[in-house]
Amino acid sequence: MLSDYRRYRLYEILPGLSIWLTIIMAVVLSFARPLAMIYIIIVFDVYWVLRVVYFSLYIIVSWSRFRSAIKIRWFERLAAEFPAWEKKINVVFLPVYNEPWEVLQTTLEALRRSSYPALKMYVVISGEERQLAHWEELKQKINQAYRGVFADILLYTHLLGLPGEIPGKGSNIHQAEKQFKAYADERGWSYGDIIISIFDVDTVVHPEYLAHLTCLYLRHPRPTRSSFQPVTLYNNNLWDSPAILRIMAFGTSFWTLFSLARLEHLVTFSSHSMSFQAAVDCGFHAKDIISEDSRIFFQCWLRYEGDYEVTPLYVPVSMDTVRDDRWFVSLKNLYLQQRRWAWGAENISYLLWQFRTHPAIRWRDKAAILFHEWEGKWSWAVVTILITVLGRLPLWVADSAVRQSALFFNAPYILEMLMRLAMIGLLVSTVMSMLILPPRPAEHRPHKYLFMILQWLLVPVSLLLFSSLPCLDAVTHLMFGKYLGFNVSAKKRATLKPA
Repeated sequence: MLSDYRRYRLYEILPGLSIWLTIIMAVVLSFARPLAMIYIIIVFDVYWVLRVVYFSLYIIVSWSRFRSAIKIRWFERLAAEFPAWEKKINVVFLPVYNEPWEVLQTTLEALRRSSYPALKMYVVISGEERQLAHWEELKQKINQAYRGVFADILLYTHLLGLPGEIPGKGSNIHQAEKQFKAYADERGWSYGDIIISIFDVDTVVHPEYLAHLTCLYLRHPRPTRSSFQPVTLYNNNLWDSPAILRIMAFGTSFWTLFSLARLEHLVTFSSHSMSFQAAVDCGFHAKDIISEDSRIFFQCWLRYEGDYEVTPLYVPVSMDTVRDDRWFVSLKNLYLQQRRWAWGAENISYLLWQFRTHPAIRWRDKAAILFHEWEGKWSWAVVTILITVLGRLPLWVADSAVRQSALFFNAPYILEMLMRLAMIGLLVSTVMSMLILPPRPAEHRPHKYLFMILQWLLVPVSLLLFSSLPCLDAVTHLMFGKYLGFNVSAKKRATLKPA
């Protein structure tokens, strides 16, 4: 019998093993059975073209809903539909590390200018003891600028070296939630009446976000059994960012739009909202992992025996790309951010481990949620490598006998035709990127719009170097038990954008 430790380590090995076996088998077949590999690549490319069409259709559906949602005056609708809306308590959590005051100020200004009254919001800002001097400076500025603007501002300090924690956003939020629980208990608040929004510090809310959130929370038949996921647009500092960062930022935004339209596979990501009741019931955000934003959904899903969901919010929040004044540092930041997101593969081992203790959840529901997580990480790491590199390998190494076959002669033309069809996705992405592009700052010349279109020629390079490789890096570290710490994404802007 395997010990618990060995069993869990086996679960951690499996995602990376499946990815590496795919890559190794593709290389072996390219040399040993090149004709068979050509068949496989053609079938795979046909499948991926269908996936691109599927992806594009869902993005268009989400875009339509997004455009409709942001035109609605949600606070007016909230007040008209729910006269007792004030019984719900909105609390925004903002974990802070070493981000500059300008970034936090932009976030707080967006909250202040929301259609939802600022005097009805509670803002929890949690700084780090390991950056105490910076945190003390921020606290002074917060008190000077915003004390009295909101219902209350709670300033907590996340202590260094608490047992069972790893430094990062998850442990910061975990302690802040526990401290806020004591604050809520002192006032006798019902946890089900408290709506918490867990934001990165650079999250700039749309003016109607909190009103939209509260309205959907009150409409939901069981709001304590749902998280609420907004559209995430990485466009706060988009004009100042290098082309590769812009491509990846647009890609992430498109992925969230795509995900919101597929309710059966929707999982929380980055900034999200939920009932405080659910957070308390599942033990708060995890304090000992990197991917706390998605883990909180799985914690709730398991705690309620599969009776938990995510409700899409089509009113957006805006966030920063990981730019730096030095372009090579920006690229390094991007690689580390993508690797940290890919570390969400740790949820696969977590689910495999937890399934044994939740027999009440139907096996097909377990299989569906596990497949979605696993296939997502597999595709993330493998697809670009298969299409751009390994897809051509059997054509390069085939012997003379294979080169005489009709399939070998026709394969380049078939693959080229399939890649042209896949350009549908690139065309949709190009058009969509222009539609969600924020207004051009005055310091950028009009001709930069042309660069915003031409940048999409860099997609193959960006997907290989800053998507597939970081994911491969992450799952390989997990395979060998080389656990990653939480790297803090840079939040730096060349110019301060209005909220």
